[in-house]
Amino acid sequence: MPAHSYPSAPVFNPSSPPGRPGRTLHLAAAIGGAPAGHGTAYYRDLARLAEGGGLDFVTLELGPADGAGPLDALALLAGVAPATGRIGVVPAVSAGRAESFDVAVAVATLDWVSRGRAGWRLAVPGPPGGPRRRGRQPERPPAVWRAAGDTAAAVTGMWRGLSPTAPVTVLDATEPAARELAARYADVAVVRMARPERAGLARAELHGLAAEAGRDPDRLLVLAEMSVDLGGGEIGAEPGAEIALLADPAGGVLFRGGPVDLAELIADWQRQGAVDGFHVRPVRPARDLERFVNGTAALLQHRGLFRSFHPGATLREHLGLHRPARPAAAGRGVPS
Repeated sequence: MPAHSYPSAPVFNPSSPPGRPGRTLHLAAAIGGAPAGHGTAYYRDLARLAEGGGLDFVTLELGPADGAGPLDALALLAGVAPATGRIGVVPAVSAGRAESFDVAVAVATLDWVSRGRAGWRLAVPGPPGGPRRRGRQPERPPAVWRAAGDTAAAVTGMWRGLSPTAPVTVLDATEPAARELAARYADVAVVRMARPERAGLARAELHGLAAEAGRDPDRLLVLAEMSVDLGGGEIGAEPGAEIALLADPAGGVLFRGGPVDLAELIADWQRQGAVDGFHVRPVRPARDLERFVNGTAALLQHRGLFRSFHPGATLREHLGLHRPARPAAAGRGVPS
C-alpha cells in the first residue's frame, strides 16, 4: 500500500468505558464467497490474513447456493482453526431446537480444536419474499424469532456445565424484533445501519434490554455490519465528496471506496461512540480483505485506534468477555 499522510485522531485508551470515544475497537470479517473449486485452503489463507491484521474473529456463512448443509461452515472452520493461533473462528449455523444438541456439541468441539477461540452465529431464516428489491427490507414474522430464541436458549444452556468460558454467541439484532433475543443470549450483536446515530440508538436499546434481563450491559458488544467494496479509488480525495454507506440490495448496507476512506468512517463512528466495532463482509474476499487488513486496519493501528496484537489466547479474552453471560431466565425463548 502506498504511503499516506495520516490525519490526527483521538488517542487510543483501552481503559475508557464502553460507549465513549477511546474505548477498545473490535474488528471482524466474513471470509465466505470462495470461487468454485476452492476448499479449506482458501478459507485458511483468508483467516491467516485476518489474523495477521489483529482482527478479533472471522465468520463463515455457507448456504444452499454454495451447495452446503447447515453445519458445513462449522466443519470447514474446524479444518481452518489448527492452522491459526490467535484469531477467533465463528461459523454461521442454521438449526432449529431439534438440532440444538448436535450444534452445541459441534461448536464445543470447534472450541476445543481452536483452544478457546470458537463462537457461533445463529443464522435466522430470511423474511418472506427474499431480499428486498425496492424500499425497506421486509421483517421476519414473530414466530421466526420465537423459534430462534428456543434454539439459542437450548444451545447456550448446554454449555453452562462444560466450561467457565463457553463459545461466543453472535446474533443479528438489526430488526427491532430481534433485539430482545440478542439482549438475552448474545455476547456480540451485529446491526446493519447506514448512520452512526441509528446504530447508537440500537446499541442503547440492546443495553437497556440486557439490563432488564439481569445482564451487565457492558458484556454485550455491538458491532456495525456492512459489505465493503474496496476496489475503487479514495472518495475522500475528491473535493466536496462525502464518505457514506449505501443501501445494499441484499438488505444490508454497503461501503464503496478506498481503504483510507473506510478507516475515516470507522474512526468517525468510533469518535461518536456509536458501536463497539465493525464486522465487514468483503464483496470480493481475496481482494477486499487484503485491502482492509493492510490498508484500513493498518491505518487505524498507526493512529492508535486499533491494537496491533491479540491481547489474549481465547476469543473471549480478545473481546474482553472472559466469562459467559447468563440470561435472567435460562431456557426461555423470546416472548410473543
